[in-house]
Amino acid sequence: MNADLAALLYLVSGVLFILALRGLSSPETSRQGNTFGMLGMALAIGVTLLLVELDGVTLGIIIGGVAIGGGIGALIARQIKMTAMPQLVAAFHSLVGLAAVAVACAAFYAPESFHIATPEGGVKMSSLIELALGTAIGAITFSGSVIAFAKLNGNMSGAPIILPARHLINIGLALAIVALVVMTIQAQGTVDWHFWAIAILALIIGVTLIIPIGGADMPVVVSMLNSYSGWAAAALGFTLENIALIITGALVGSSGAILSYIMCKGMNRSFISVILGGFRRRRWRGRGRPCGNAPGQARQRR
Repeated sequence: MNADLAALLYLVSGVLFILALRGLSSPETSRQGNTFGMLGMALAIGVTLLLVELDGVTLGIIIGGVAIGGGIGALIARQIKMTAMPQLVAAFHSLVGLAAVAVACAAFYAPESFHIATPEGGVKMSSLIELALGTAIGAITFSGSVIAFAKLNGNMSGAPIILPARHLINIGLALAIVALVVMTIQAQGTVDWHFWAIAILALIIGVTLIIPIGGADMPVVVSMLNSYSGWAAAALGFTLENIALIITGALVGSSGAILSYIMCKGMNRSFISVILGGFRRRRWRGRGRPCGNAPGQARQRR
C-alpha cells in the first residue's frame, strides 16, 4: 500500500475515534459511538497489515491472535454485568499497559526492524526516550490497573493500605527511573538491564501509587489509568511512526485526564493528589460549601 494512502486512511480512523468519543458522551448516541470506534479500529488494523510484507505463517499468527483475543473480549463483554463494568475496564487497561511494554521490548531488542537503529548498532536518542516513557507508563498502568481490579472485584481489601513513608518511596522510585532513563540514553540502548530495571521499578511504583487509595475512589483511579495507557500508546506511536497510534493514544490520554479532573471536581478531590497516589480534601476558602467542617466551625471562620 502507498504510504500517502496509508496516512490518509489512518487519518480517517482517527476521525472515527473522535466521533466515537463524541457518541459516547451521551446515552442516546453511545451505540453509534461504539460502532464508530469499532470501524476505526478495524480500519487501523487493516491498513497496518497491508503496510508490511508478511509471510503466510506470520499473517496466520496475527489473524489467530486477533480472532482469539477478540473472541475472548466479546464473550466477556456479553456476560459481564453493568455493575461490574469498572473492574472490567481496569482489567482491560492492564492489558493495554502490558502491550505497551511488550512493543517497547520488541523495539529495544530489534531496532533495525523498527528503523530506529544507529550505524554504531545502538538506538536513536529520541527513540530511546520514547521507549523509556512507553515502558514506564505502560508498566505503571499494568500494575496499577491490576490493583484497581482487585479492589473493585473484592479480591483484596478496598480499604486504603498506607505504607510507611510511602511518599518518600514513590519519590525515590521516580528518581531512580529518571536516572535509569539517562543511563539508557548514555549507553545508546546497548545495556539490557537498564530497560528491565525501568520496567520493574515502574511496576513497583504502580502498586505503591494505587494501594493507598480506597475502593470507593477507584473509579477515578481507573479513569486516570486509562489516561496513562493512552499516553503510553502515543509515546510508542512516535517510535513506530504510526499516525493512528499517536492520534488514538493522544485522544485516550487527554479524554481520560479530562474525565478524571471532572470526577475529582465532582467528588471534591484534588486532581494532583490522584496522580501522586493519594486523595485529600480541598481546603475551604470561604466560598460555597465548606469541606468536612461543622456548621459552627464555618460560622466561626466567617
